[in-house]
Amino acid sequence: MSSHQAHHPHKNMLVLIIGAIGVVFGDIGTSPLYALKVAVEASISDGSGSLEPAVLGILSLITWALLVVVTLKYVMIIMRADNHGEGGVFALTALVLGKVAGNPRARWLAIVAGTLGASLFFGDSMITPAISVLSAVEGLNIIAPSLQPYIVPIALALISALFAVERFGTAKVGVVFGPIMVVWFISLALLGAAEVARNPQVLQALNPMIAVQFLMAHQAVSIAILGAVVLSVTGGEALYADMGHFGLQPIRRAWIFLVFPALLLNYFGQGALLIRDASALDNPFYRLAPDWALVPLLLLAFLATIIASQAVISGAFSIANQAVQLGYIPRIRIRHTSADEIGQVYVSKVNIVLFIGVVLLVLMFRSSESLASAYGISVTGAMAIDTVLAAYCMIAIRGWNKALFIPIFAALFAIDVFFLSANMFKFFDGGWLPVVVALITLFVMIAWIRGRDRLLQARWRDAVPLKDFLAKLSTESTMRVKGTG
Repeated sequence: MSSHQAHHPHKNMLVLIIGAIGVVFGDIGTSPLYALKVAVEASISDGSGSLEPAVLGILSLITWALLVVVTLKYVMIIMRADNHGEGGVFALTALVLGKVAGNPRARWLAIVAGTLGASLFFGDSMITPAISVLSAVEGLNIIAPSLQPYIVPIALALISALFAVERFGTAKVGVVFGPIMVVWFISLALLGAAEVARNPQVLQALNPMIAVQFLMAHQAVSIAILGAVVLSVTGGEALYADMGHFGLQPIRRAWIFLVFPALLLNYFGQGALLIRDASALDNPFYRLAPDWALVPLLLLAFLATIIASQAVISGAFSIANQAVQLGYIPRIRIRHTSADEIGQVYVSKVNIVLFIGVVLLVLMFRSSESLASAYGISVTGAMAIDTVLAAYCMIAIRGWNKALFIPIFAALFAIDVFFLSANMFKFFDGGWLPVVVALITLFVMIAWIRGRDRLLQARWRDAVPLKDFLAKLSTESTMRVKGTG
């Protein structure tokens, strides 16, 4: 147990779990709004085969992506690599730097990897609010198609409200958002379970061989399929980046006992619906709901997507705070929003930059389907860097068994590279955007680090050596001022 965990009394565990559900899981929790739809459309784009095999193959891929990438890699392994309770790529970087301090080349490799991972996460922090809110508001097309022209203005209004409440801090926001997200995940589970009960044959997608056979049968579009499937695991990095806000155990328990089962049930429910009624592909998430529940579900989705965006924004605050502490960016004002949790911070300058970026994205792409093309590169790139740094941290620093964990980390890294390669094909369809944001952020951080290093070198070069200074004290009369010093 980390020192951070000791600050969380057991009696507050339920409060922390509910708060974590409100702040941490919003991003991954709203992926059912668009992930399955985009992936199935990608899988049938070559016109081969019927809808049922495509649905079962996609469900199997999503299931095992959630199991391996989120549950195994992040929840069970990487979240153990906390730096005094803090998570995120800079927490890993700081741990690695402590080990390689005497090796300048290894130090720079760690710094570049850490700053690149953080830069990619910032790119993700702009896309997530845009795609999440747009996908929810697009539910208006089902209730009232005449409202289509108002989708973008409504999305912008919701995004403005989200960034306006950030200054109140994750503790206060979590108190409000937590119960809403609990209702959201219960609703996901109930909607999915009802449809699975009507068509239980969909559960055969739990077999991983269906995913393998599906990819082999659709080699022509396998890259597009994997690029869409990765939408279901976006938010895995936020679980780790937000660890400083709530601690390991609340996040782990919330994922295992509520979030993960609810997501699986909803994805399988959407799949069962598509097998029964192919016309539901226009929006399988909202088609799960009976007519009387459409308006309440739409309102709940509005709230959930606002909360989803908050997950990556609070993660961006945490990473900015760590970047200042490591000396990777200039000092900026960081406001601590909790008297109990040191990791709960608000960074106004980051909030403003993210708000401007999200608004521009919504105005540029105007639909969640278009934004899906821009989504994925930043997420998978950051995940791959997390895997490399965590492998070094766990094996070289924490002393985990090499024979057992090197193959495990190698397999996890291979999956990350596989997903990243699939998403690189979306580069010219919008994927360039998070890459440009990441490169700008990376340039700023590397320039600041280099300049700071040169300044420190110049200071030490011009300083009087300690040995010479002490020798001078013994040979010359030294002026001493009477007092307490």
